[in-house]
Amino acid sequence: MKKILFIPLLMMSLTAMAQNVMTPELLWKLGRVTPLGISKDGKNVVYKVTTPSVTANKSETKFYALPVIGGNPTEVKDTKDLLKDKNISPDGKYLVYNEEVKIEKVLGKDFYPELDKSDVKIYDGLNYRHWDTWNEGKFNHVFYKENKEGDVGIDILKGENFDSPQKPFGGDEDYIWTPDSKSILYVSKKKAGTDYAVSTNTNIFEYNLETGKTINRTEQNLGYDTAPQFSPTGNLTWLQMKRDGFEADKNDLMVSFKGIKMNLTANWDGTVDNFMWSADGKKVYFVAPIEGTKQLFEVNFPGVTKIMITVRQITTGDFDVNDLVGFSDNNIIVTKTDMNHAAEIFSYDLKKNSWKQLSNVNTATYNSLALSKTEKRYVTTTDGKKMLVWVVLPPNFDATKKYPTLLYCQGGPQSALTQFYSYRWNLQLMAANGYIVVAPNRRGMPGHGVEWNEQISKDWGGQVMDDYLSAIDAVAKEKYVDTSRLGCIGASYGGYSVFYLAGIHKNRFKTFIAHDGVFNTQSMFGTTEEVFFSNWDFGGAYWEKDNAAAQKTYTTFNPMTLVEKWNKPILIIQGGKDFRVPIGQGQEAFQAAQLRGLKSRFLYFPEENHWVLKPQNAQVWQGEFFKWLKENL
Repeated sequence: MKKILFIPLLMMSLTAMAQNVMTPELLWKLGRVTPLGISKDGKNVVYKVTTPSVTANKSETKFYALPVIGGNPTEVKDTKDLLKDKNISPDGKYLVYNEEVKIEKVLGKDFYPELDKSDVKIYDGLNYRHWDTWNEGKFNHVFYKENKEGDVGIDILKGENFDSPQKPFGGDEDYIWTPDSKSILYVSKKKAGTDYAVSTNTNIFEYNLETGKTINRTEQNLGYDTAPQFSPTGNLTWLQMKRDGFEADKNDLMVSFKGIKMNLTANWDGTVDNFMWSADGKKVYFVAPIEGTKQLFEVNFPGVTKIMITVRQITTGDFDVNDLVGFSDNNIIVTKTDMNHAAEIFSYDLKKNSWKQLSNVNTATYNSLALSKTEKRYVTTTDGKKMLVWVVLPPNFDATKKYPTLLYCQGGPQSALTQFYSYRWNLQLMAANGYIVVAPNRRGMPGHGVEWNEQISKDWGGQVMDDYLSAIDAVAKEKYVDTSRLGCIGASYGGYSVFYLAGIHKNRFKTFIAHDGVFNTQSMFGTTEEVFFSNWDFGGAYWEKDNAAAQKTYTTFNPMTLVEKWNKPILIIQGGKDFRVPIGQGQEAFQAAQLRGLKSRFLYFPEENHWVLKPQNAQVWQGEFFKWLKENL
């Protein structure tokens, strides 16, 4: 094992520091930290660092062990001997894993073996493609085998055309052993074809190794059931959304105790991201968005007692707590970010309420930079509510100068806008290029109560648009904002927002940038793959003429109907493998802008999905983004 010594950067002069700010090239040299867990002996936190290489157009990953009390990391070649493998049964006899299995005939050669060079897919229902992949009749299945070399695995979903882990992002967190090693629990949405595309009803199933039978542990719930864990005292715990089809429903923390399902967060006005039990089984710690940040919370588990269930916020500050890694004495190990810093591993002392930074993967880099300043403001909306707005100021900000200013429109639409750190929509990088960034926590964002979060559904072009304009108008009153140089940017629902605001902005903005945005709600409904989303947020199908909510979505709230009012330059970015907001959305918007005679540009990434993941593509993205702003703002 190789020792990695952390050597503090030599002090730089203030003049030198003022000349160094974040750049696209530097952003894609940062190490990306992913915690793997606490070592079996409890002495180290084990993590990996993935570092992109623009030259090679790929990333390199290394693994490290770092003392939980702090110190220098040690590079490790293999984490197998350090970490407890959750996929090995508690009694050590079995191993659970997953593989993709061919179940359905889809390809031309499946039906016509003699035509093995044919290139055709045949479907009888929806879910024919998902995220960025076409369905070729293969499904993720969970297997188990004896924990020894050469044993043949048993498929516990044999013959079923269902996925576990869930696609597209599920992993081995979707299946666990019961404490007695007699059963495997797994997450699956046991629906196929069109039924799959219109539903969010995943369940937690239990497969018994002895009988080979499967039961549904969450059959009564119609929405998402995910993230199964067992408490230290053997109680099944999971996250639950109640309503089928609503992917952004309140996520509650559920515990099955003595045959009773207890909702620990039912009376708390928030939504849970992820959770972890305390070692004694008396508390659950969880992460949740709150007031433009993500913080650590705890809730007590009453068991058979009559003690009141109480949710308590543990941490506060202008940062995000993200991953929950494990415990060490009185400390909980987590990852933390803010708008100026990518994720690092921290220890939080639950008794002293104090932080200690453990990993320093990117510390030297940030110490060499002049950083942006983030301010939290509250703006009164047109309906009299208080809305949190993040304002990001350029490094070495001078209030006597005037700065071009960007309205940042968050996607989702129900995604929290917190102290996140993105490698594409990086607000620090935008500020480093001399722009003030205004980022409102508009309607539809978690962290401000369930009602605030839900108000955007079926109202995409309503109050939320007034929220955007209230935010930019309030900040534009500052003397340091150049009101003749306001821009509007965003992706996904943020891209929809850009397209919509381009038709109603009344000359507030000088230019627009939309990435993978919804331009035409009618064609979006007809081509997106997760139909449940459009059903819920659009209010239904465009052919439902008697459905007032749906018809409003496809007329008044449809950006394509506002194109005649577009009057400023617009950059339109689109991924070719984006099946969530398919390519036609970007094509329609660009064609409309061109035929309207507007200065416009189409930035097309044939092999990218809803995101931009390849290092060289990401550099082109950043280059074109800032080139457009320089040309038009």
